Amino acid sequence: MQTTTDKYLIIGAGFIGLGMAEALKALGMAYDQVDASDDIGGNWHHGVYETAHIISSKKITQFTHYPMPEDYPDFPSAQNMQDYLQSFADHFDLRQHIQLNCTVHYVRPVEKDLWEVTLNNNETRLYKGVLLCNGHHWSKRFPPFAGQFDGDIIHSKDYQHPDQLRGKRVLVIGGGNSACDIAAEAARVGAQSTISMRDSVWFIPKTFAGTPAADFMQWWMPEWFQRLLTHLVIRLTFGSHADYGLPKPKHRLFTKHPTVNTEVPYYLKHGRLTARPAVQRLAGNEVEFVDGQRDQFDLIVCATGYHVAYPFLPPKLQRVKGSTVQCYGGAFLEDYKGLYFIGWGQARGGIGSLMSASASVLARFFQLQEEIIVPLGLVFKEMGQPLPTTHISDPQQLFRTMQIVKLGFPWIRYRAHQIDQCNPGFQNRPLPAAMTERRLTHVF
Repeated sequence: MQTTTDKYLIIGAGFIGLGMAEALKALGMAYDQVDASDDIGGNWHHGVYETAHIISSKKITQFTHYPMPEDYPDFPSAQNMQDYLQSFADHFDLRQHIQLNCTVHYVRPVEKDLWEVTLNNNETRLYKGVLLCNGHHWSKRFPPFAGQFDGDIIHSKDYQHPDQLRGKRVLVIGGGNSACDIAAEAARVGAQSTISMRDSVWFIPKTFAGTPAADFMQWWMPEWFQRLLTHLVIRLTFGSHADYGLPKPKHRLFTKHPTVNTEVPYYLKHGRLTARPAVQRLAGNEVEFVDGQRDQFDLIVCATGYHVAYPFLPPKLQRVKGSTVQCYGGAFLEDYKGLYFIGWGQARGGIGSLMSASASVLARFFQLQEEIIVPLGLVFKEMGQPLPTTHISDPQQLFRTMQIVKLGFPWIRYRAHQIDQCNPGFQNRPLPAAMTERRLTHVF
């Protein structure tokens, strides 16, 4: 067994993992980093279609302390993003700590509050802490279907190139950003494009008055004001849902992840795209919808999202409830220390600016955890913080929270030591090794 008890392990080398690696390195905290893929970049390397572009703007997607090149467009492409993350890793000399083609099979707490990590070929290592930065765009979620379909059914993660749609009658299921991108692509190159949505979505334009819509939001804006401003932009840009033959969404704006797309309304108006309600059943080469209409298709693309999943954790540490991880402060458990769930939530906006604001704060909390015996999650719980009820968050609120935490960190540290003194003798409860017949695989 390789002894690495003075280090942290970062699982994943995507946007979140690289951001955390840079933050740990800046504070002189020793770490290793592993990723199952053959290169860094996470979803931007192995999980997006060739024609993908970011939905937030360059300004808020880039790391604040490492701007994207000036010649990048407002909405960089998948290749732009991959090149940017490669450049970020090189600029901060992060590659020396990254081990690629390295799959994590099992993570468990052992004696002395250490964490045993089992890797490829049953290699095991001991770490003082593990950062779970494995992302949430890999464990495909498929809808349950009644009936049989004679054509092909794929998930949006399996979509890579427009040639997969060319000349085909395509049904895209879903109303999120990937669904709308693929439906618009099928409207361009397919014989027929249809999008099926259980509920209408709020279409937010990518730009307004020549400016990326996301750039209008400022740190000082409360969510109600952002919602009002966005409704105004939607109304001035698109009009109403009835103008496109769509029902008004049943959910309040921002209670679901926003759909930032200009092309779907455009192609609906041009007759290149048809909107349908939810699927009722499959019947050969036909699909019947809940309103009784039936259409023929060659291909169904399920852009129906992903599960938040940590298959390498034992059942005792499976804390996912729906789309949220039941942890305090966005990352910390109340009953185990040294295991950190990072990046599982979805904020409305670019991740780079949020990572720039939060990564160094999280790293300081890791240092604080080394000073106390009780888990930081218990500290946050004792201080009155509730468990999350949603995976959606307001980035402007997060920016404000980070500033408050930075200013109030001395007080948090003081309270952590107080709570620690009231709970002496805490230790992680070791969990047994994985059964040999268990097959644990994932892609990070």
